[in-house]
Amino acid sequence: MLVCTKQHCNAQAFSATRPRSSTRQLSVRVFNKRQFDGAINDDKTLGDIAGRAGAAAMSGLLTLSVLTSGAAYARPTGVNRPELLPTEQTPVIDVAGFLTPSEEKRIASQVEALELDTGFRLRLLAQNYPETPGLAIRDFWGVDDTSIVFVADPTFGDILNFNVGQAVDLEVPQSFWSRLAGKYGNKFYWQEKGEAASIVSAVNAIDACLREPSGRTKCATVQGGMDQ
Repeated sequence: MLVCTKQHCNAQAFSATRPRSSTRQLSVRVFNKRQFDGAINDDKTLGDIAGRAGAAAMSGLLTLSVLTSGAAYARPTGVNRPELLPTEQTPVIDVAGFLTPSEEKRIASQVEALELDTGFRLRLLAQNYPETPGLAIRDFWGVDDTSIVFVADPTFGDILNFNVGQAVDLEVPQSFWSRLAGKYGNKFYWQEKGEAASIVSAVNAIDACLREPSGRTKCATVQGGMDQ
């Protein structure tokens, strides 16, 4: 799970990394459009993009985060597999097969409605590293400051990983992502209830959060769950 306790991240410091220790690390990546445009031309940065960064970096997309502890890390091999992308544009890509077709369709409709109502662009990639589109995802979705990129990958334990645009970070406290990942992304939760339950619950929680009025209490409670 990726939820950051740090401030905004420097794109030059980003790398998809994999923890050698079992210590849980929380890291949410915050990026802006200028950083994204610079990062996509940085081979050292993007070479690791497809790595599901255990607890320190998001797999499959942008490597836009800083580490939040001193544990040692090793880089997974970067992946660029556009053949794993769908032929048509969609906000949900499930290369791991965690979701049923009806679940995938419902989530796609839900996030499309969320974007229409709030302007925030939630995108979901479900994968099992290294089976991921990797670098190819950046152009497919056109990630920007209003984007939340949610990567569901249980490869290294916790399943919920997030990259958030700068506009999202200004609206949603970073503590929300930490609490969300802790509630629905921990290994005990998804192993008991299934990967789909973690994904659906997290999407519902994000939807509820982004629809709340702006203010100090916005997203103070992690809602969501399967019954929303």
